[in-house]
Amino acid sequence: MMQVRGRLIGLGVGPGDPELITVKALRLLRESPVIAYFVAKGKKGNAFGIIEGHLQDAQTLMPLVYPVTTEALPAPMSYEQVISDFYDASSADVAAHLDAGRDVAVICEGDPFFYGSYMYLHDRLADRYEAQVIPGVCSMLGGASVLGAPLVYRNQSLSVLSGVLSHEELKRKLADADAAVIMKLGRNFPKVRLVLEELGLAERALYVERATMANQKIVPLDQVEPMSSPYFSLIIVPGERWQG
Repeated sequence: MMQVRGRLIGLGVGPGDPELITVKALRLLRESPVIAYFVAKGKKGNAFGIIEGHLQDAQTLMPLVYPVTTEALPAPMSYEQVISDFYDASSADVAAHLDAGRDVAVICEGDPFFYGSYMYLHDRLADRYEAQVIPGVCSMLGGASVLGAPLVYRNQSLSVLSGVLSHEELKRKLADADAAVIMKLGRNFPKVRLVLEELGLAERALYVERATMANQKIVPLDQVEPMSSPYFSLIIVPGERWQG
């Protein structure tokens, strides 16, 4: 008799506030025998903190521990190769549970397909296993809500930009945007703030750290300490208000 394979479930658990997990995500979380989650060495992880109170003793926890995060690597090692190998190994570990007939819920802060690490497992496994993705409230929407900032009016377009972009590319993309969300700040913050100032957008720009989390912090852009801006921060440049 052929073994029934397990399902791969990409589970968006929201931006940080535990109450922002969806009813469907919560049901599948409780039903899944294996809970996988990405985490940095020595940390519990934000996504795990969101769902920890809903877990049951019978569930198997499967931490997928990043070998590197932002630290510099000695030559000839490259971040891209090390992290690609990590996703290959993580996919093999998840596949072992799926082959044994166990569903694996991979929890993902925000939404699995919006800068979510889950997508790298999905790319490697979804053509071989049944995969189900449960969307979640992503960080930029959590940020807009706590800042009280409508993002786009009427026919405006929204650009989602990475702070990792070069100064020139970020400036070009921002200049063309009706409204924008800039993610992945951290050490990129000084460059991003300078671009906003050069474009005359600094007055309109809004900054928030760890939106919807217990340690959320909203700071005026010109008062942000450049070296203390965390990775989980973002800047919103709302669209020009429309008086409808």
